[in-house]
Amino acid sequence: MLDTDTNRTAVDPVTLTVIEKGLQQVCSEMDLVHEKTSFSPVISEAFDRSNGIYGREDGRIIAQGALGLPIFLGVMQETTRSVIAERDDLEDGDVVLINDPYLGGTHLMDVKMVRPFYYRGRLWCYLANTGHWPDTGGMVPGGFNSTATEIHQEGLRIPPVKLVRNGQMDPELVKLVLANIRVSEERIGDIKAQIAALATGARRLTALLDRYGQDVVEAAIAELETRSETMMRAHLETIPDGIYTASAFMDSDGVVNEPLEVNVAITVSGSDIGFDFSRSSPPCAGPMNSVWATTLSSVYVGLKHIFPDVPMNAGCFRPIEVAQPKGTFIYAEYPRPVAGCAAEVSQRIMEAVFLALANAIPDKLFAAPAGTSGNLSLGGYDPERGENYIMYYFSGGGYGGWWAGDGLTNGCSTIGISKSQPVEILEQRYPILFEHYALREGSGGAGTYRGGFGVDYRLRLLRGQGKASFLMEHGRTGPPGILGGEAGAPNRIEVGHGGEVISPAHFSKGEGFVLREGDWIEVHTPGGGGYGPATDRAPEAVERDRERGYGCSESDR
Repeated sequence: MLDTDTNRTAVDPVTLTVIEKGLQQVCSEMDLVHEKTSFSPVISEAFDRSNGIYGREDGRIIAQGALGLPIFLGVMQETTRSVIAERDDLEDGDVVLINDPYLGGTHLMDVKMVRPFYYRGRLWCYLANTGHWPDTGGMVPGGFNSTATEIHQEGLRIPPVKLVRNGQMDPELVKLVLANIRVSEERIGDIKAQIAALATGARRLTALLDRYGQDVVEAAIAELETRSETMMRAHLETIPDGIYTASAFMDSDGVVNEPLEVNVAITVSGSDIGFDFSRSSPPCAGPMNSVWATTLSSVYVGLKHIFPDVPMNAGCFRPIEVAQPKGTFIYAEYPRPVAGCAAEVSQRIMEAVFLALANAIPDKLFAAPAGTSGNLSLGGYDPERGENYIMYYFSGGGYGGWWAGDGLTNGCSTIGISKSQPVEILEQRYPILFEHYALREGSGGAGTYRGGFGVDYRLRLLRGQGKASFLMEHGRTGPPGILGGEAGAPNRIEVGHGGEVISPAHFSKGEGFVLREGDWIEVHTPGGGGYGPATDRAPEAVERDRERGYGCSESDR
């Protein structure tokens, strides 16, 4: 029936809930197809991907799968908007390929596909996904080039081009892409997996519309956006009005060995919140610049961490205003290199947001988490298999203590729900052996509630030769505590090379480490910061840590 006050179809609460879950299920099935059919372990095992539904007029997010990386919430929205602006010639059955960071992207390895979805001859929405390809060319295997000084050194940059026309993949474009990346036989599997995920979404969304009708589904989407906005505003009203400031620091940009500052001023007024990053460091020489889409999405994900119950759609973004920080390293413009923006800079942006709001709403905040994805790339030739390989690996770290407990140990990065790939899978596919993998005991910052622990691992190259690169963070200083809590242990990297042990000059970043049989890499990931003074920690909690061997070791600090 029609709501006479709004001239919009009214949707009863039961149908509204069913449609909400149905839209999420469409995206989650896309995620599963993407995961199960990908060739790369970073997608199939670590879930570094996302799928969603986006508005036909403005690319706004309608739904995203529960299994998708949160950092892609705002990013894929901006990507879809760029495709809408750049391509007015898309037809039913087309799929656009894009990874251009300056057109709503992240780094070059996050490759997006966007498909216009037609229902009964009418453009109804866009389906889009992102998959992290382990390589897109560039100076180093894996793409995490810590010394790049322009985007062209980082890999193949793809504008929005038609990969699929009328349901048929363009073989010439595929040849062009595969000719410019390493281990191309693996990438074609990832390409087909993304296309298959979009096809699944189209089928499932068609079935949903067939069942409930376009008018009812569109009305439900509008109502869900309104409710999400209302819930976000209710949460924001619990923050006292005022201006809250904080800074978080990157170790370096990989080229100039000096910290970079993310400075935020947050203005809260009733149910509106604004973010000003204009006092952050200027654009940097190295690859730790962040494009606008990533910076914006980092703010969205940061607030989602604080208010996790708000359903994610375009409505929850309406009370949030983020001023474009032009002239800073978190508003990268061509040709600035950006390899670290999604995996590392985004987490420092969120850290600044958490620190700024900690004193305003301490009962909803937590000390800083590890704040790094621990990006490690290893590429080379395996003589036993007679083939080249590229391994991309990321690891967990400690989460910060919070108002009701200690931080999570070996948690995923702040930007996602991805997990570390099983070492057994990696040992099967690549010429390596993980010699140990353990908790980094004592790495959590002391506090009333201590930070969670990072991890220690060592991998050894068993045969052949490989080139390793690192792009991590929190190596100069550990994740800070709040309200009197102490910082967690900083990141530490060691490379056993030719009988000597060396560490990157930039603490957490480096490349060009050529490994030979028997050489090894050891990584100690950060622990989370502590919450509140350590002197207020409950005696029974201290005793429990002692019994479990969780004591603080000076060698870890």
